[in-house]
Amino acid sequence: MKAHDGMYIDGAWRPAAGQDVIEVVNPADEQVIGTVPAGTAEDVDAAVRAARAALPAWAATPPAERAARLAALRDVLAARADEIAGTVTAELGSPPKFSQSVHAGVPIAVAGSYAELAATYAFEEKVGNSAVYHEPIGVVAAITPWNYPLHQIVAKAAPALAAGCTVVLKPAEDTPLVARLFAQAVHEAGVPAGVFNLVTGLGPVAGQALAEHPGVDLVSFTGSTAVGRRIGAIAAGAVKKVALELGGKSANVILPSADLARAVNVGVANVMSNSGQTCSAWTRMLVHREQYDEAVELAAAAAAKYGDRIGPVVSARQRERVRGYIGQGVAEGARLVAGGPEAPRPKGYFVRPTVFADVTPEMTIAQEEIFGPVLSVIRYEDEEDALRIANGTVYGLAGAVWAGDEAEAVAFARRMETGQVDINGGRFNPLAPFGGYKQSGVGRELGAHGLSEYLQTKSLQF
Repeated sequence: MKAHDGMYIDGAWRPAAGQDVIEVVNPADEQVIGTVPAGTAEDVDAAVRAARAALPAWAATPPAERAARLAALRDVLAARADEIAGTVTAELGSPPKFSQSVHAGVPIAVAGSYAELAATYAFEEKVGNSAVYHEPIGVVAAITPWNYPLHQIVAKAAPALAAGCTVVLKPAEDTPLVARLFAQAVHEAGVPAGVFNLVTGLGPVAGQALAEHPGVDLVSFTGSTAVGRRIGAIAAGAVKKVALELGGKSANVILPSADLARAVNVGVANVMSNSGQTCSAWTRMLVHREQYDEAVELAAAAAAKYGDRIGPVVSARQRERVRGYIGQGVAEGARLVAGGPEAPRPKGYFVRPTVFADVTPEMTIAQEEIFGPVLSVIRYEDEEDALRIANGTVYGLAGAVWAGDEAEAVAFARRMETGQVDINGGRFNPLAPFGGYKQSGVGRELGAHGLSEYLQTKSLQF
């Protein structure tokens, strides 16, 4: 076990204000692998003050220079990709290959995309007799989750830095070690002191202090809808901007003309990825009644192949939450065709890849975000019924549509109340805006739309 001391504030590692620590547990074997300081309001205040002091100079730094720092950050992250992947595997339990390709690879790509955007974005434009300037909003509080720990940090910090903002990061307490690696990379990349700051700690203490701090201009949060509501309420009191990427219960709509086997297999893989701990996972598979029984058989067979291939969920708390939902699904009349609540291994926070059939749209497992490897297969009568079911939750983060004709899939997707839809297995695009409708949040991440969240607009008339 390694004790990691200090907070990264104003360009240096400083002792924490308090003595309390947070233990970091490897969810695969339940062993403590390290500790980090449990930050206090005093630590948060020091970090915000450093960010405020650094803001004028960084905001005035030419975009080309900000782009150069981001390019250097990308290069440092790329050089440390193996260390990043190993750290995520240790603190999240992600399988090594997935950690390498996704948990390390995607953030490197996103950092690179913002290095390019910072150099090419139109921070100034002419509109009639007006000059319009897009200026940094100020100090950003970035509060990030544990499920994609480095990706969510980069998806907030990189556009904020590109925009000319300064940042205080409060990472999830379950996965703080990769956040420390990111702070080291920022330092090595030559980002000026105070522009990026890191405070580790618990959400109700450090997270709340950061959201409430009067020196913060924008709170960017990814996590549960319940906490998002709380942050929104705090920010509203100060008329402070928020960007919230919250929960999801995304529908995977398989139209009758689709390649059923491919749609089901890709759909199951999507749900099992990252042990089901993905806010945009397609956890509701909607299948036409005439193809339903075949789809259920295909889904059960596909899920069975993941038994030894997925990692654990992040914590004992999360494991019991997921098992509770599985039990509730059975109690409400859904039929288990794969998996179940029983522990698959004697050690570690593992959950069996689970598929439910005979799920009705009003069941708890079809309405609430489970955040584990659990799929609900739902029958629909016709296209209008499928649309009603797809749109029939409080969430609207992501989704998928499959059809033999792409135009048919696009027409259906345009009617879905959701922020991002994959057509016939469309690939992830780090430049496309990501974010939700309804209670899945406000604002967008990634690409130019993600950069614009950290900017405010001024016009001069001539």
